[in-house]
Formats: sequence, structure tokens, C-alpha cells
Amino acid sequence: MSNPILSVQGLVKSFGGLVATDHVDLDVYPREIHALIGPNGAGKTTLIAQLCGELTHDHGTISIDGKPIDEVSVADRVKLGLARSFQVTCLLPDYTVLENVAIAVQVGSGHSFHFIKDARSDRSLVEPALAALERVGLADRAGILVANLSHGERKQLELAVALACKPRLLLLDEPMAGLGPAESAAMIKTLDGLKQEVGMLLVEHDMDAVFALADRISVLVYGRVIASGTPDEIRASDEVREAYLGASDELGEGELAC
Repeated sequence: MSNPILSVQGLVKSFGGLVATDHVDLDVYPREIHALIGPNGAGKTTLIAQLCGELTHDHGTISIDGKPIDEVSVADRVKLGLARSFQVTCLLPDYTVLENVAIAVQVGSGHSFHFIKDARSDRSLVEPALAALERVGLADRAGILVANLSHGERKQLELAVALACKPRLLLLDEPMAGLGPAESAAMIKTLDGLKQEVGMLLVEHDMDAVFALADRISVLVYGRVIASGTPDEIRASDEVREAYLGASDELGEGELAC
């Protein structure tokens, strides 16, 4: 196996007496979807925020390609290839779909943010923005205001925004949240198609999606990784059953739901 894109070793983050991440070890490899699951309050979103640099950690090391990035800013982590999507979409509602992605193209290229008066007139922005929209199935919605998109379309757009930053690793915080069955199926197909291009750390409550997509799964409970392995290994883990899944004679995808 190749070297990991992302390596987390002994990561600790406390808020007063609450230990949100408790000596977390985690790797994500190229062309891998590594799912992180656990009940609400397990520390998943806190971990993502530390990886992005939005939260500083108390102990441990985060490395990209073997090089520590503990002191690297959020913006510089993006330049190193980290891109994040959010549990609640974080977009510019009064701008068009194309303008949202064009801004991300600009930022991902290392230029400082400035107001884009007419993204359609700048080919250096519009061409990669349209390519990102095409990859997520939104090219035909390029001229629509974000405020007029459905919830599922906003999730697709957020993924396009992340892709526009030319990431090597996507940090996905519940991309299926609030999606209906058809929208979830479309998102699963999109993410599966992207796997050969970009590694992903997937935080998700939808266990059908997790088991459809994940190459490996880590289970986080009270800030601690209690098990990590293939989907079959996670299904078979007695520790996972006891600590997270409850007593069940046969573990299926639905029984993993939080």
C-alpha cells in the first residue's frame, strides 16, 4: 500500500473536563474512502475541525504526506490539498451556482479573495468551475441563484466547491444529511466515481452510504477510536457491538444507525 495522504497520531483535544478526541490515530490513503462513524457527541466533527486547522489540538500530530502541519493555517492546509464539506451547507446564497464555484477556484489557485463581478467573463475561473459542476451533475444549474436550489442541490454544490480547490483529500462531514433516497443514491454514485481521483475521510450517519462506499471504517466513541478495519471486520467486531451497536445477533447496515 502507498503512503498515507493524511496521518493522525495521538490527537487529543479537551474542552475543560470533556475529552473530545482521545489519542486518535487515523490514516487516509490515496484512492481510499475511510469512513468515521460513531454516535452523536463522539467527537467526529471536532476531529474534522482539528484536521482543517479550525481547532488547535492539545497533543498529537497531523501530517500530510509525512510532514507535520500542526502549525499550518487553514488557508495553507487548503493549498496542501485539504478540502472540507460541512454538515450544514456553507454557501453564498445571493450568488449563482457558477459564482460560488468560481470563487473556490480562485481561492484554490492561491489568490486572495475578491468580489467576482462577472464570473462568466473570466475563462480562467469559469472553465474549471464548470468542470467541477459537471462532475457533480450541476452544470445545467450554473446560472441559478444558490438561494433557489433544493437542499440536495446545495449538497452537490458544496461538493463542487470543495473539488474546485483541487484537493488531494476531501473531508466530508455528513454529505447525506437531509437528502432523500434518490438524492442519497446520486451522491453515493458521485462519491464512488471520485474515489480514484481523491482520498476521502467520510463522516456519515447513513450506514447504507457508509457500507456502500467505505474501504475502511473507524468507530469513534467518546473521542476514542475503538475499532478500525474493513466493513466486514467492523460488522464482526465484538467491541463495536458492545460499545456502539448494542447487542444484536446479526449486524447489518441499518443496525449501525446512530
